[in-house]
Amino acid sequence: MLNVFTLDNGRLKGGLFQEEIETAEDLALSRPIWVDLESPSAEEKGWIRDRFGLTIPEDIVDEDLEESARFYEEDNGELHIRSDFLIEGGEDADGGKPARNVRVAFILFNNVLFSVHNEDLPVFRLLRLRARRIPALIEDAKDVLLKLYDADAEYSADVLEGIYDKLEAVSARVLKSDVTDAEAGEVLSAIAREEDLNGRIRRNVMDTRRAVSFMMRSRMLNAEQFEESRQILRDIDSLDSHTAFLFDKINFLMDATVGFININQNKIIKIFSVASVALLPPTLIASIYGMNFQHMPELQSEWGYPFALTLMLLSVAAPFIYFRRKGWLK
Repeated sequence: MLNVFTLDNGRLKGGLFQEEIETAEDLALSRPIWVDLESPSAEEKGWIRDRFGLTIPEDIVDEDLEESARFYEEDNGELHIRSDFLIEGGEDADGGKPARNVRVAFILFNNVLFSVHNEDLPVFRLLRLRARRIPALIEDAKDVLLKLYDADAEYSADVLEGIYDKLEAVSARVLKSDVTDAEAGEVLSAIAREEDLNGRIRRNVMDTRRAVSFMMRSRMLNAEQFEESRQILRDIDSLDSHTAFLFDKINFLMDATVGFININQNKIIKIFSVASVALLPPTLIASIYGMNFQHMPELQSEWGYPFALTLMLLSVAAPFIYFRRKGWLK
């Protein structure tokens, strides 16, 4: 899919004007500042090459690229930036898919921003919505890129707020008086999902920080854009403390849940321990009476068997009475 975004005399034309391109003639008539390619076909890449003189590599969004290939500038002025953008996912969003980081390749060439990715991203939708509501939000292609990174930081903050809310619900379940093994399993699963999402947010903001820092070092920004980049970095720095706190909270909840599981297991082991200790005396008595004595009272006297059985019952009751007084049976 190929979409173009244009401006009208330095102002947004009713917001950001988006037009889906279906033919090479449509692209030739447009004057975009942003060309967005989602899972582009070879034909669409050919249209870009013919219209703008830009060749888009086949492996431009591959995940196995070297770190040194994420930010660089070609001799013809092409500025390449590869960044990861977060998709929250989960049961209530994005069709139930798990959270993930999606690689996006940006190319700045002749004052036009080209973005290539394989999935529709919430950050891109957020920018389009914001641009429709705020006039004169974007003035050139570099503004588009900065606003995307700004929206990415804001989206990460929103996802962090969601993690806070979900962990509060998990805390209410963990910190109650009794937690069953089934509930503990559900809690551990929920904690693992939030820990994975929190880690992806930390990776996402780290990648955004690197991209914005690269733009600042490349001296491609004017004074206003440079100050905006500094503000984005400050916003990202504020998110680091939140992710660190969430990691600590997740570890605490994980330890508490595992502790409850250990308590439940210890209760089961205690039952077997008490039973085994209580059955030792009657086993000893039965062993003694089972020996081949010359004179066996249970055979010679009528009270032999009742006495032996009563003795075994008393030997069982005595340990239970002792354990109960100690409070070990509670």
